[in-house]
Amino acid sequence: MNYRITLAEDGIFPIVYDAQGNKLKEMPRTGYLFPGTLQGEGKLNGMPSLFIRLAGCNLRCIWSLPDGNISACDTFYASFDTNTSFVMDVDDIVATVANNTQNLNHIVITGGEPLIVKRQLRSLLEKLKDKKDYHITIETNGTIYNESIIDLVNLVSISPKLSNSVPHIDKLKMLKNTKENDIYEYHEQRRINIPTLQAIIDHCVRDNNKSFQLKFVISIKEDILEIEKDILSKLVGWKNDDILLMPLGKNKKELQQNESVVASIATEYGYRYCPRLHIALYGSGKGV
Repeated sequence: MNYRITLAEDGIFPIVYDAQGNKLKEMPRTGYLFPGTLQGEGKLNGMPSLFIRLAGCNLRCIWSLPDGNISACDTFYASFDTNTSFVMDVDDIVATVANNTQNLNHIVITGGEPLIVKRQLRSLLEKLKDKKDYHITIETNGTIYNESIIDLVNLVSISPKLSNSVPHIDKLKMLKNTKENDIYEYHEQRRINIPTLQAIIDHCVRDNNKSFQLKFVISIKEDILEIEKDILSKLVGWKNDDILLMPLGKNKKELQQNESVVASIATEYGYRYCPRLHIALYGSGKGV
């Protein structure tokens, strides 16, 4: 069956050719004349990769910056407001990926939250693996577990959402075009699922060919206490190398507010510091 998947505005990126192999008129936003970008976060930071961004998310992250301003999800168009999304056949997605991966082997499935469309996602992963032995990373918030999907990926990048992501009413007042009155409760009730996190870790630990990472967004030093007390202390099977601390911020200006703080926390607690390389290289635009 050829399922259809709703993709976010940037969809498959950065690419040079379409599903039929025709060269696109608009070149990649990286500024390169060839497909691909560098993975900007996590254990594979710096790895040449191609991204597939699905639309839709089961959470509504709005963070507070140290200066008092807010920082909504950096892929707002893939989570909160998906008006610019579009639908694409799985076969066409796979063909597009194949036409743009002559020198690339790493594919990153991201969102939004990819696991909210289980059947379509599984079909996409199966067909990608049939086409080529791609190394596939899936990025997830860790609230949904599906064994058949995890079976088909190589790296599970899990980003549990801390209390600093909860969209309190004062944040909502600063955010335009927010229509969900119950957004606070909606997000708070779903953001952490310890049984699901443990199931993903257990699956990866059982499979020696599978890796995982727990990537936390940090805004203030107190966040590390929440990470250790409310999440890591309740999980088993992880090592310090699996824990990544990433400064909050969707652009260079926001990142500069807490990069040094997060670097010091990572050093003090023995976890990995996670820079956002793609923002440093290409800025905060879509499709990079």
